[in-house]
Amino acid sequence: MDIKIDTAIDPVCGMTVKLGAGKPTLNYKNDDYHFCAQRCHDRFEADPYFFLSGANKRQVKAAPKDARYTCPMDPEIIQDGPGTCPICGMALEPMGGVPDGPNHELIDFTRRFWVSTGAAVPLLILTMGPMLGLPIREWLGEQTARYLEFALAIPVILWAAMPLFARGWSSIKTWNLNMWTLILLGVSAAFGYSVVALFFPQLFPEPVRDAGGFVPVYFEAAVVIIALVFLGQMLELRARERTGDAIKALLDLAPKTARRINEDGSEYDAPLENILVGDRLRIRPGETVPVDGIVLEGNSSVDEAMITGEPIGVEKTEGASVTGGTTNQNGALIIEAQRVGGDTTLAKIIDMVSSAQRSKAPMQKLADRVAGYFVPAVVGAAIIAFIAWTIFGPEPSLIYAIVSAVSVLIIACPCALGLATPMSIMTATGRGAQMGVLIKDADALEQMARVDTLIIDKTGTLTEGKPVLSDVVSFGKMSEDELLGIAAALEQNSEHPLADAIIKGAQKRELKPGSLDGFEAVTGKGVQGTLNGKKVGLGNAAMMEHLGVSGDAESDAVTALRSTGKTVMFVAAGGEISGMIAVSDPIKATTPEAIRALHASGLEIIMATGDSEATAKFVGAELGIDMVHAGLLPEAKKALVDKLRAEGKTVAMAGDGINDSPALASADVGIAMGSGADVAIESAGITLLKGDLAGIVRARNLANATLSNIKQNLFFAFAYNAVGVPIAAGILFPITGMLMSPMLAAAAMSLSSVSVISNALRLRTVKL
Repeated sequence: MDIKIDTAIDPVCGMTVKLGAGKPTLNYKNDDYHFCAQRCHDRFEADPYFFLSGANKRQVKAAPKDARYTCPMDPEIIQDGPGTCPICGMALEPMGGVPDGPNHELIDFTRRFWVSTGAAVPLLILTMGPMLGLPIREWLGEQTARYLEFALAIPVILWAAMPLFARGWSSIKTWNLNMWTLILLGVSAAFGYSVVALFFPQLFPEPVRDAGGFVPVYFEAAVVIIALVFLGQMLELRARERTGDAIKALLDLAPKTARRINEDGSEYDAPLENILVGDRLRIRPGETVPVDGIVLEGNSSVDEAMITGEPIGVEKTEGASVTGGTTNQNGALIIEAQRVGGDTTLAKIIDMVSSAQRSKAPMQKLADRVAGYFVPAVVGAAIIAFIAWTIFGPEPSLIYAIVSAVSVLIIACPCALGLATPMSIMTATGRGAQMGVLIKDADALEQMARVDTLIIDKTGTLTEGKPVLSDVVSFGKMSEDELLGIAAALEQNSEHPLADAIIKGAQKRELKPGSLDGFEAVTGKGVQGTLNGKKVGLGNAAMMEHLGVSGDAESDAVTALRSTGKTVMFVAAGGEISGMIAVSDPIKATTPEAIRALHASGLEIIMATGDSEATAKFVGAELGIDMVHAGLLPEAKKALVDKLRAEGKTVAMAGDGINDSPALASADVGIAMGSGADVAIESAGITLLKGDLAGIVRARNLANATLSNIKQNLFFAFAYNAVGVPIAAGILFPITGMLMSPMLAAAAMSLSSVSVISNALRLRTVKL
């Protein structure tokens, strides 16, 4: 008896699907699969193997950062989902830095701006027309014109301005007084007064009314203020989108798919989010490396300019590591995925840039404290202006009092003050990312401009960090190639850090090491064995003593090589020292010029290294470094940083190794070389993708430019308020006979914000 099956399991989400109900289906390798919805169908169609192999069950889904939102001006505010900041009232932004979809706040504010502008234009024509010779109010009649003004203002005040009023009310409830407090008070005062004046003119004394018995109204001021505030907000939101260009550019470096090679040998382009650690991926010429991995097969040249800043491709063969976002140039590679999703180098770079853009600099915290006193002071100034005009002003003194109070509230809105630091920080961190300088937080950027002492590690920072063969010296009985051949034969089984330099040196001379018997490593001394029946050895003077060979291990030639910072090893063969081999860690080509530039910027440069004193002093003298400390353990490096800070110096520490991480964390500014250890990068406030000192020069220049830009912005903001508030209060009235209208006050307030935004965006083109 046949049993009819009328349900199936969705291979993507695991839900039960009723057959024959019009649900999506897909035939794959002669099997039919059924899905609960089109989305599951499309995901399966894009990557069948991922779901059929059970790989989807091994996928670790991290909570998307875009699901959490934070305030750009108060980063301590974090919540799930969008909303407004309880401190400053600004709309929260996704923590991922760049939202996937459109900016809904910008769309909403643009709509409200056009509604406000649509009401403001006829209102201005109604109120300003008579001054320009247009008798519009005469045609309509004064009472009708005033009712029309009220009708035009209603949709703006009761709908368009609601988000602004909500922020203002929130600021009062939480007592975090800010620009929205002043907008709420100023606009409410202008509109509320005008409504009372329109409908209850009898409440006002006779001197306030004109010849027709009408009391002046300021509907147009309230509406134009709202329109101008929305204009300023639109400009700011668009500027914020522009500061995210660097993050968008970084996001665009990663491909959307990766060509996975499945266990059955089939391959196709799978969505990047489905790639798991251990997957084998094919990277064809010209394609972008999708994730961090290690090469299993193939040879190619990879453009790693994203990481190193160098346009020259890096050769990749079996065992080499590749980084997601870099570009494969001329050969095909098969790699094994090692870091995927949020663990890739590119994802960490994006996180650092995004986090830095949200962080607050110490100068911003000062501005916040000032703003906390500033708003109550402005409200007090508005009250004083109102009282002074009421008592001492000419008739109609009440009108003058209201106009001056509202103008003070509007012109003093601290928009520019609030934007001064965040805009500069956001723009600067984006610019730094483009130049390979990753800023972890705003504090590091500001401190970098104040640094007067720079401590640098030697190996990997000043030097390449990869020893190379520099000298082969024969003592006469055998050729240099024979000497090097013995050394290579001994080192091909060694794990000593210098072994690789000797083997590569032999390969460069096309020497093939012979077969060694009886290999033995003698701890702290060297290696020995038997080559072609002859006992041979390689190592230091103690190794030569251990072997009991004859020869001079302390000649002038040996001393000369050591004095240039080279490591000398002796080669023994046939019962005597046959020659010596020297290995050096070459100084990076960019280091000398960078040292000169750092000295020119006023920095004292100190080398702190675990290397020998002779090597350290040679490198220090070669580069003109001010002070050299050699033979330091990690705790000694940290102690040096602490000592200098205790002396009142502002210290930056640059390093690339695990041994540098305590000192990096202890310094005022830690600078990690991107080529170094992950723990060093985590301990630092600044990371240089290209691990050389030229990056420190760029970071210093960026910090100086940013601090200067912040100071300019704060000057604009404070100077504007210092001048604007007295003028709005009417200080020039005795001279000019004119009082600033709330409308002009709103225009001046928006103009100050625009000036700060424009000045901050100049950092996008600063030369580093």
